[in-house]
Amino acid sequence: MAGKTSYKSAGVDIDAGNELVSRIKPLAKSTRRVGADADLGGFGGLFDLAACKYKDPVLVSANDGVGTKLMLAFSTGIHDTVGIDLVAMCVNDLVVQGAEPLFFLDYFATGGLDVEKAHDVIKGIAEGCRQAGAALIGGETAEMPGMYERGHYDLAGFAVGAVERDKILPRGDIKAGDAIIGIASSGVHSNGFSLVRHVMKTSGLEYDAAAPFADGKTLGEALITPTRIYVKSCLALCRAGLPKAFAHITGGGFVENIPRVLPDNLAAKINYGSWEFLPVFKWLMDEGNIDVMEMLRTFNCGVGMITVVAKEDAAAALDLLKENGENAVLIGELTERSGEAVEIIGL
Repeated sequence: MAGKTSYKSAGVDIDAGNELVSRIKPLAKSTRRVGADADLGGFGGLFDLAACKYKDPVLVSANDGVGTKLMLAFSTGIHDTVGIDLVAMCVNDLVVQGAEPLFFLDYFATGGLDVEKAHDVIKGIAEGCRQAGAALIGGETAEMPGMYERGHYDLAGFAVGAVERDKILPRGDIKAGDAIIGIASSGVHSNGFSLVRHVMKTSGLEYDAAAPFADGKTLGEALITPTRIYVKSCLALCRAGLPKAFAHITGGGFVENIPRVLPDNLAAKINYGSWEFLPVFKWLMDEGNIDVMEMLRTFNCGVGMITVVAKEDAAAALDLLKENGENAVLIGELTERSGEAVEIIGL
């Protein structure tokens, strides 16, 4: 006679889920900050906004995923960095509006829970939260047999921040002549990996091959470099009252992201060659025979965040970014718009 049916026999291991929760509690605790003192395990995450001493706060929220970069994690077995990517994709969008990230929640879904793998992912999420100064106050682990291939999982992240009402970006005094500063990326970040994988397929290279653009690393190790989190350096600029706008250079690259923070009468004139076009992008462009403009509308090409400041404040902004560990350079200026919202000169 067959044994009794259980949830575990149907593919869902409650004990594994409980073990994961117990293992990630110290990770969440390591991200505690003012306003977040509760432990994981409740039905909802608590955050005390009053403890943060804002005068007239506006809450800002963002959610995102990691996209097909997860395929690299599955192929390489490197799972402790995609969580950083997840946090970065959310909190970098918050700081663009001048907001300080306050707390973060994650959604981890898989067909069968591998506790070690999930722990590595959430370890990365906790590291991203520490870099951003946000508290990891909760999340959801969904085990759904039949929904995902064996060994695969999906991630989503949700971040909430706050900004004083009179400090919301972009500012209303943004104008022609303002300087555009580019802040260096760490690599491909978390956009364009469908094209990356296409280039790899046509090149015949596997993830364990030596990276043509990064000495001492495999292609997989180089490509999975996590997205840079710009929160602390950008907030330092905000405290100094320097930025008129930020733009997070994600999917859509320069061409689609910069116009999102510009009024209709202004355009961005970008000097191609004014920043370091990282080796990974040179390799992708050459190996994939990709046009420069296609690169600039798909990838960050070495600039993961831009800020617009008054021309006379550019030197101070560059110095402050350097003090906060960023590699930043002047890459262009705003002009009166007569055609496209982004003009790339020097191609």
